Amino acid sequence: MSNLIRISDDFNSPEACMNYLAKMRWNGKIKCAFCEHDKVYELKGKYKRYKCSNCRKQFSVTKGTIFENSPIPLQKWFTAIHILSAHKKGISSIQLGKDLKVTQKTAWFMTQRIRYTLKTRSFNKMDGVIQCDESFIGGKNKNRHGDKKVPNTQGRSLKTKTPVFGIMHSTGVIYTQVIPDTKAKTIKPIIKNLIESGSIIVTDEWKAYRNMPADYMHIVLRHTEEEYARGAFHNNTIEGFWSQLKRGIYGIYHHVSPKHLHRYCDEFSYRYNTRKMKDAERFEDTMEKISCRLTYKMLTQY
Repeated sequence: MSNLIRISDDFNSPEACMNYLAKMRWNGKIKCAFCEHDKVYELKGKYKRYKCSNCRKQFSVTKGTIFENSPIPLQKWFTAIHILSAHKKGISSIQLGKDLKVTQKTAWFMTQRIRYTLKTRSFNKMDGVIQCDESFIGGKNKNRHGDKKVPNTQGRSLKTKTPVFGIMHSTGVIYTQVIPDTKAKTIKPIIKNLIESGSIIVTDEWKAYRNMPADYMHIVLRHTEEEYARGAFHNNTIEGFWSQLKRGIYGIYHHVSPKHLHRYCDEFSYRYNTRKMKDAERFEDTMEKISCRLTYKMLTQY
């Protein structure tokens, strides 16, 4: 039995979905969605609603989650979460809309909400051997019409591309961040915030990495001289992740605007970091993260 069929069988009614959601959120110890007080009682009705004895407010199990105020049935939400978390390269909103029998616009908003939950909101500093690198996401100039080609877009030019900075631990854990530029003043504070002193940092010879703080051991691989490894030190792992990210963005999504790129990076980073999980485990892990909300206004206001 496929995991998708199992999702359909396990969550075959709104009640089954809400019971599962309540278990994932509260594990039998219901807390108020407004004040987090634990003196809560269930109201009678077709669908589960609760009332807090402390603040007297009523709420449902979807309050404060990505499902709040959504007209889309939870069965479709759960299916979308499974599909997006399981597909190695992601899934386009056009295809997801067809699978769920919703509009492309609705499917796009659903996937953006799901990506919002996948963002790493707390991150322990990395130590040991760390690979640092940048990549550039954007349309290829050669594919543009002649009147829309932009000159001088080779290499690290930002005219048509958006830079993404990545930090890869030797255990295969990736952190990504969309950045405005690849200057030292942008990259070095991220390194300082996320990498422990005493770590070994492996980079290429890009000038932003020059004069690294003395509390790091800095290995510089000179790619311009065709040096891609020095003993056990290399950047192959993070470069492999960049290849996977670009294959997904160019092959599945075709175009991602700079405004939303960070969420797609969160999506691919999450799947990469949970690649050893089974699909069912990844689904449950994602469901544990749904207590956050991205509104359409938040998504489109800037």
